[in-house]
Amino acid sequence: MRRFAFCFATMCVVAIVGACSADDAARADPSNARQVASGKAVYDQNCAACHGANLEGQPEWRSRLPNGRLPAPPHDDSGHTWHHDDDVLFGLTKFGLTPPYGPPGYQSDMPAFGSTLSDQQIWDVLAYSKSRWSPRAREAESKMQRKRG
Repeated sequence: MRRFAFCFATMCVVAIVGACSADDAARADPSNARQVASGKAVYDQNCAACHGANLEGQPEWRSRLPNGRLPAPPHDDSGHTWHHDDDVLFGLTKFGLTPPYGPPGYQSDMPAFGSTLSDQQIWDVLAYSKSRWSPRAREAESKMQRKRG
C-alpha cells in the first residue's frame, strides 16, 4: 500500500510539473539570443561555482566523494544533461534531486532553486546550457522532446 501511495504521489508531482512547464511559453530556446544572454548571467551567478564557468563540472564527477555524494556534473556534451528532456531539467533545477527527480532520501549538494530563481530564469539557464551543446547533442535532446510532446 505504501508503494502504491508513493507511486501515485510521484505521478501526481510529475503531472503537475509537466502541466506547469508544458504551457510555459518561455521554454529553453537555445536560438533565442536574449534568453541565452539572460541565462548566462543567471548561470554565472548561481551555477558556475559548482558546474564550472564553461559548464565543465567538477573533476571526477562520476566518482563519489568521501561523504558519499557525487560532484557536480558537467552541463556540456561530456556530461549527461543533454540525455534529459526540458521538463526533467526544469524540475531538477527547481525542486532539486527529490522524488520524482531522485530516489527518496538521496543526498546531493544540488540545491532546489525554486525559491531563488523564477521559472523564467530557470528556462533561461537551460537555454544557455543548450546553446553550448554540439549539434549532435542538441539533435538527440530535440528528438527526446518530440517523442515526449
